[in-house]
Amino acid sequence: MISEQAWADAQVLWDFQKMNHEPKPCSVGIGLGSHDLSVAAVTADLYHRGMFPLIVFTGATSRTTATRMPRGEAEHYRDHALELGVPASAILVEPNARNTGENIRFSRDLLVDRGIEVSSVLLISKPYEERRAYATARKLWEGVEIVSASTPMPLAEYVDTIGDPRLVLDMLIGAQQRLLIYPDRGFMLRQEIPAPVAAAYERLCSHGFTSRLV
Repeated sequence: MISEQAWADAQVLWDFQKMNHEPKPCSVGIGLGSHDLSVAAVTADLYHRGMFPLIVFTGATSRTTATRMPRGEAEHYRDHALELGVPASAILVEPNARNTGENIRFSRDLLVDRGIEVSSVLLISKPYEERRAYATARKLWEGVEIVSASTPMPLAEYVDTIGDPRLVLDMLIGAQQRLLIYPDRGFMLRQEIPAPVAAAYERLCSHGFTSRLV
């Protein structure tokens, strides 16, 4: 049973992780692989809205997706986008990345290899990983404008769609931890963490939401 305090703290982290960017036309849309097919759905919707002419889906498998997406996250994302009417000619697949840094670097390198010029990226992730993805892309892909996007829904509704509250909270805490420790490792830009966010994170860790910590 997740306490009211834990839900309140999770809401603080959820709100902080959202970048609240307004989608705008970009050179390419990059959908970051995960267990959540809604990332592919949002990417497809943005494509149909004319936000980019080309999609890169990036991701291999992880312990969360090895069973449900055995051909790799990017391949399953591609299939879902095709079902949603995106033409195959508009999709590139990067099948090897196993973390956010590799998602960015391998997608960047794929586009360079194809001779595709990129001045801006609409970066689509899970809602609770917008800030982490943004900070990583800003660090690893200099000179390119990064715009963040994700499924536009509140925390409670998102948890219902995933069907596993503990998984969502654990991954939310994991994303927050990486904002704290990865800048020192050169993986992402450092960002200021407001005191209420830091306190919420510490309380959730103390209550055992730690399975996704490094």
